[in-house]
Amino acid sequence: MKSLLLTVTLFVLVTILHAQDDLPFLSEDKNVTGIWYRKVIVNDRNITERKSHVEEFPFVVRALEEGNMEVMVFFMFNEECGQVGFVLEKTKKPGQYSAFWGANLMYIYELPVMDHYIFYSECRLFEQKLYVGELIGKDPTENHEALEEFKKFAQRKGFPPENIIVPEQRGEQVTLEITD
Repeated sequence: MKSLLLTVTLFVLVTILHAQDDLPFLSEDKNVTGIWYRKVIVNDRNITERKSHVEEFPFVVRALEEGNMEVMVFFMFNEECGQVGFVLEKTKKPGQYSAFWGANLMYIYELPVMDHYIFYSECRLFEQKLYVGELIGKDPTENHEALEEFKKFAQRKGFPPENIIVPEQRGEQVTLEITD
């Protein structure tokens, strides 16, 4: 009986400590519209062979009705600039959004560093799950404090440290216009 009580107490204590360690979700009063830069990326797959040269372009977030957001991502393919847009639909859970007919759940975490957030995605691809974390910021320059917070987050989520990639920013080739 004592071992059962000890086990339950330990489980509750670990749960409480884990909950205290998590970052807060995006609050309703925060405005994340505008141009953003993906500064750091991590996922649960071994991607070291692609790690040598990763380029990222800015992306645009626009606020829609009912807390939904439109995301416009820019990329280079065959030396031509392309773009793709998708909608993040707000779910009933705080900080959680759904995209691609529910195949992607995204959580947006606030960092204590101004104008920096973490996008954490759970993607279902062909009956497999892929987990991705992204540090985003309003400014393309590196922020050491935000990077350290991201590394702590990645460790808590169980990402291998060798899967953390700092991409090269390529915003100078993309002209972005935000229209409401």
